Formats: sequence, C-alpha cells, structure tokens
Amino acid sequence: MNRFEHPLNEKTRIYLRLESLIRQIRHASTLSDPWQHQVFFRGLFDLLEILEQIQLKSELAKDLDKQRTKLAQWLNIDGVDQTALQEHLAHIDTAHRHLLATNRLGQTLREDRFLGAIKQRLSIPGGTCCFDLPVLHHWLHLPATQQQQDIKRWLNSIRELHVALHLLLRLIRGAAQSHAQIAKGGFFQQDAENANLLRLDICPSHGVYPMISGHRGRFAIRFLPFEEGATIADTIDFQLAIC
Repeated sequence: MNRFEHPLNEKTRIYLRLESLIRQIRHASTLSDPWQHQVFFRGLFDLLEILEQIQLKSELAKDLDKQRTKLAQWLNIDGVDQTALQEHLAHIDTAHRHLLATNRLGQTLREDRFLGAIKQRLSIPGGTCCFDLPVLHHWLHLPATQQQQDIKRWLNSIRELHVALHLLLRLIRGAAQSHAQIAKGGFFQQDAENANLLRLDICPSHGVYPMISGHRGRFAIRFLPFEEGATIADTIDFQLAIC
C-alpha cells in the first residue's frame, strides 16, 4: 500500500515538513556515502530556515498541552489502561518541560561559525565545489571521528525539538483508525471537523495518486492517473484515517 498524508491546517503542514527534514538529516548524518554531506547540510539549513520564520517552540508546547488535556479526560475511566495512560502523560510532561527549557530553537546552529561559512554558498547550484567552499572541502577531509563529533553536536542542538515533534505527531496520527472508503469516478469528499491530518492508503495497482484539498471543516480527494492518457476506474477503494 502507498501511504499519503495531507495536513488540514498550516501548523500541521509545518510539523510534517520539519519531521521530513529531521528524518533526512538523521539518515544522512552517517556520511556513509561520499555525497551524503550535501543531503545533510541542505536538510539542516532548510530546517533552520523554517525555524527562523515562525515561533515554533511556543506553538509546539501549546499543542502538546492540548494533547495532554485530551488524554487526561480518560483518567479513572473504567476499561482504560491507566498504567499506559499515565506513561503517555508522563512522556508529554517530560517533552513539554524539556522543550520550554531550551534556548531559541536553532540558535546553536545559527551561531556555529563553520555552518555560517557554508550556508550561503551551499544554496548556489553546484556551489559545493572546492573553489566555492574550501572550508567545506577541508572539513570533508577531517578524520571521521571529528566529523561525527560535529554532527553529534548539531543534532543534539535540535534533540528536544525532535522528541517533542515526534511525540506530538505520533499522538495526532494515533487519534484515529483507518476505514475503508470508495471514490466514485475518482472523487471523494467528506466533512472533517477540527481534524489536523488525513492519512490515506491506496494500492499501487490502481495506478493513481491523490490530489487532496481541504481544511479543518471539509476536504476533497481527486485521484489522477499516473500514466498519461490512462482512464480512471469507476470505483477506487482506499483506506482513510481522519486524525
């Protein structure tokens, strides 16, 4: 099954982009491939760009608070695993506390002399040549242990963001189960009151991909053929979770 996710508000859109960038950064952080440094640094600077545009820490803390309030409503309710619930609440409290205790998100990265020296040039197409970025060329030939020390320091500076964001998105995704749906003529729409996220699973054999539009109140899905000139089946079955 192919999974597609679509945010239903701007804040969730930003959260998903940050999650994707953090995954990219962490995956490339081993530098196991000679060109992974470009993936790593471009991802790091893209993340920093987002952090410079919005006040993420306060918004993320507020959303963790909202999730805690929702879960706390199940305290002392018969049939609810209270031990698991208390563990979830404790994880939220810890992530919330550590997030608020951090300095401005991304500040350590902004103040890093080496990152500052390569950030602007790295945005130039083909700008990673040794004549464009001799300082990067030098860093790439340092011992692997020294490179990994630097990478560990950079990753540690966004650790609290990573933990809080991962927890919040896990709670959002876990708030709803998937249900079987059918799109007629390649189209499906439904109400989605106060939802944050759509999660759609569809079999690749259908040969289509979804174009999704919507907001907290309502959304629409139109399935388009991947192959040019291909026709859409009268009915397309898929799984959908409204989180």
